Amino acid sequence: MNKTKGHTMSEQTTAHSVSVIGLGPMGQAMVRAFLKAGVEVTVWNRSTDKVDAMVELGAKRAATVAEALDANEVTVVSLTHYAAMYDVLGQALDHLPGKVIANLSSDSPEKAREGAAWVRSHGAEFISGGVMSAGDVIDHPASYIFYSGPKDVFDAHAALLRPLSPQEYLGLDDGLAQIFYQALLITFHPWLIAFDQALATIANAGHSIEQFLPFAQRSSAAYPHFMELAVETVKTGGWGDLASFKMMDAGAQHIIDASTESGVDPVLSKAAQTLWRKAAEATEQTGQPVPIYKLLGGRTA
Repeated sequence: MNKTKGHTMSEQTTAHSVSVIGLGPMGQAMVRAFLKAGVEVTVWNRSTDKVDAMVELGAKRAATVAEALDANEVTVVSLTHYAAMYDVLGQALDHLPGKVIANLSSDSPEKAREGAAWVRSHGAEFISGGVMSAGDVIDHPASYIFYSGPKDVFDAHAALLRPLSPQEYLGLDDGLAQIFYQALLITFHPWLIAFDQALATIANAGHSIEQFLPFAQRSSAAYPHFMELAVETVKTGGWGDLASFKMMDAGAQHIIDASTESGVDPVLSKAAQTLWRKAAEATEQTGQPVPIYKLLGGRTA
């Protein structure tokens, strides 16, 4: 067979085939979504049991990373972090020229930029993605994927990638998808812990978390209002003045007391209280409001 750029002419991709490297819960969800949409999928993973499971669903097995890259023009990478990408793709560098790597792994924006440069230095195209999903339920109505990198590369392969989730292309910066993705996780992680604290407080007090749930859901409907308010106030430096910060300090203390009385560790609430107190202290020292937004951004004026 005639060979070019590390793969055979008979193995050239069509618009309906893709390779997936990395079969953790997210990678497996992606394979299932591709297969459901009628896309031919070739898979590779370090542990073969996960490959076996995907093959049973209809995916094709790649015995090596090189074989996975050779099978299709586009390879979706779903690994724990970008460092794993170097370890994996590094096994088949001479098979990268002419390929397209869509790395949908989570990592920092700068590591995404460095990864993009590394892939391109070996002759492949690159786009970065951040998967905003309900866990690994990528077909949840609220799920979508941020993409960034060269617009022409994204446009050329958007149709192939569309079965994964609705797409939000952000811009040329290779790190931009991770900036938005990690920014949303910044809000999600404390919320997840805070909700556990709330449930523990109610349960330890001998009351029903099922009874509490609809009120929590009802309260969350106000979150978009607070988000809009935050964006507007940040334009002028952030929310709050000395009286506001002292009020929030007192409110945090009430939360700490309620949790402690139920035998619940209020560590997250104590961290919040510390920030409100820092804002109040900085405000008193400077004679002008120093909101949390400025404190976290390293600005006090």
